[in-house]
Amino acid sequence: MPEENLPEEPAKEPQESAEAEEALEETEAVSEEASDEGDKDAIDRELEIFQDLQRLQADFVNYRARVERDRGVERQLAVAEAIRAFLPAMDDLTRAEAHGDLQDGTPMAAIAQKLRAAGEKFGLSAFGEKGEAFDPEKHEALVQNPSEEVTEPVIADVIELGYMVGDRLLRPAKVAVSVPADK
Repeated sequence: MPEENLPEEPAKEPQESAEAEEALEETEAVSEEASDEGDKDAIDRELEIFQDLQRLQADFVNYRARVERDRGVERQLAVAEAIRAFLPAMDDLTRAEAHGDLQDGTPMAAIAQKLRAAGEKFGLSAFGEKGEAFDPEKHEALVQNPSEEVTEPVIADVIELGYMVGDRLLRPAKVAVSVPADK
């Protein structure tokens, strides 16, 4: 067949190509809007993830601080329990010293000094002295003697010293107390 007999393709009208371009532009604009909304969603999602990570980091920092604090408390409790086991020996040394049985330069005086130094190393301190104001939170009154010489309860005699480790009470001091006499 000769080429002459073929039907000619109709020429594209300029209107159709303009409509196609317009439709293409609208599609691109819609996809850009969707892309902008997608970007906003992605940014919001990233912000949420970032905030979650910040919360997790803060939780971890708090956890680590709590563990360190608890570790310190557990150490103090262990030290207090170990020292509490030595308190009867400390009481015996104090009584021996009060009766004059611990002379300077004797082996027992050296042992007493070493025990007290070891206790002080861990924060052990004795309390309860004659003439001190009576504090029911730190002192255990075994005897009360009415006295006209005092206006408030005062320690008249120390039967057994009290001990603290740092600010923790190990044992209250056992004391005799002078209380104001009723008139």
